[in-house]
Amino acid sequence: MSSQVAGWYDDPEDPTQQRYWDGSAWTDQRRPQEGPPPFQGQFGQSKTQDFPKYGQTAEHGQVYGGGGPAQPASQFGQQPPQQGGYPAYPQSGQGFAYQGQGPGTTPDGQVLSGWWRRAFARILDGIIAWFLALPLTGYFYYQSSKVMNSWIEDVLDAARAGSSTPVSMPPEVFKWAIPASLLGALVMFVYEYLFLVAKGRTPGKMATGIAVRLRDVPGKPPRGAVAKRCGLDLVLNMAGSIPVVGLFASLALLLNYLWPLWDDKKQALHDKVAGTNVVRV
Repeated sequence: MSSQVAGWYDDPEDPTQQRYWDGSAWTDQRRPQEGPPPFQGQFGQSKTQDFPKYGQTAEHGQVYGGGGPAQPASQFGQQPPQQGGYPAYPQSGQGFAYQGQGPGTTPDGQVLSGWWRRAFARILDGIIAWFLALPLTGYFYYQSSKVMNSWIEDVLDAARAGSSTPVSMPPEVFKWAIPASLLGALVMFVYEYLFLVAKGRTPGKMATGIAVRLRDVPGKPPRGAVAKRCGLDLVLNMAGSIPVVGLFASLALLLNYLWPLWDDKKQALHDKVAGTNVVRV
C-alpha cells in the first residue's frame, strides 16, 4: 500500500500522456503530456534513462523512488518512511507530478468544457429524452394539439367576421399540456441520472467529448451529487409548467444554463449545488 500523494504522473502505458494517481491506484483519467523537458545530462544531452537510484536525494530536497514519482524528503534531508519502497504500480519513465491550476482546469489539472459543447450536448440529450418520453406524453400532446387547433380556428373565424372581441385560450389546453411537460421532465431526470451514475456522461456528452465529475475528485460522480445536479433541473422544469410561476422558473432555468459563461469555475448553478464540473475527456 502506497502513501504517494495523488496527482498527475506519466502514464506507464502511453509515454505521450499523463494518468491520474488517486493515492492508492491508477484511475481512468488521462490527459496529454504536459510535463517539463526530459532530464538533462552532461553537455545538455537529453536522458530518458539513468535516473537517480532509489533512495538517492536529488535537488530541491526530493527523494527518488525507482521509476515512480519523486517524493519530498523529510526534515533534515531524511528519507520519509515508506511501505514497500514506492507505489505498487508499473514503473514509468520520468518521475514528476504536475498540479494543474488555473481558471480553465479543475484543481488537479483536467481541462474544463467550453459553454458551446455543453449547450450542444444539452440539445442532443433533450431530443433523445423527448423521443424516449413520447410513449408516455404522446396522448397528452395529441389532445392538447386538438384543443389548440380548435382555438386557432375560432380565432380565424372571429377575424373573418370582423369581431373585435378576443377569443381567449381555453383552459383545457393546460389540462393536457401540463401533464405532458411534467412527464417529459421526469423522463429527462431518469435518463440523465442513470447515464451519469453509470458512465459519468450522457449520450449527448459522449458525442461532444465531455463528462461530469466532482470538481475536486476525478472519475464518475457519486449518486448523491448526480441526484442534486439533476434534481435542480427537474424542479425548475416542473415549475416551468405551472402558469404564472412558470415564467420565473423558466428564467431561473435559463440563468442556470448561461451561468458558466461568466463563472470563474465554469459551473452552472446545478454544478455549484452538486460540487461538479463538466470537463473535456
